[in-house]
Amino acid sequence: MIQIRNEQKSDYQIVEDITREAFYNMYVPGCMEHYLVHIMRGHEDFIPELDFVLELDGKVIGNIMYTKAKLTDENGEEKEIITFGPVSILPKYQRMGYGKLLMEHSFKRAVELGYDTIVIFGSPANYVSRGFKSCKKYNLCVEGGGYPAGMLAKELKEGAFDGRKWIYSGSPVMDVDEQEAIRFDDALPPMAKEYRPSQDEFYIISQAFLG
Repeated sequence: MIQIRNEQKSDYQIVEDITREAFYNMYVPGCMEHYLVHIMRGHEDFIPELDFVLELDGKVIGNIMYTKAKLTDENGEEKEIITFGPVSILPKYQRMGYGKLLMEHSFKRAVELGYDTIVIFGSPANYVSRGFKSCKKYNLCVEGGGYPAGMLAKELKEGAFDGRKWIYSGSPVMDVDEQEAIRFDDALPPMAKEYRPSQDEFYIISQAFLG
């Protein structure tokens, strides 16, 4: 049986372990996502109402977490939006639709909370089927005017993007201190840091900008 519910304190270590397993060696040798999860819960931009775990037959196998972010138009007007990440599924349960269930559940709850826009960074292949589009289609850029290939946006309410040019600003909690993350990881049971081809894919996507 599948159950999606809000994360509880008793889930914290399990969720961090799942995140570590899901992301280790995916983008770089090792990972920092479990440290991000660890510090995110205490940050003012964290949204507890959108912090979900997915249970399969009573076992937590995945989670999704959200933080607040903002868009600023050319006149300085700000719009509060949300972003998710990490979204993690234990490796043995990946590509089975559980991540999709978590996302769709969280989208519905986000609408109930009054949010109309989600912006994320990720591989387009993983998210276009969930309604995400290139940031450039919505005239949404980062500071400096660039359109990252991996910056994707989804309207939870049709017309949320009204044609204005917007600049995206994420939560400061996403600026993870790499050395602190390494120290955090080093205190955990060791996992082998190694190269995987997905690291080159991540490098390409993360460095690419649309013309």
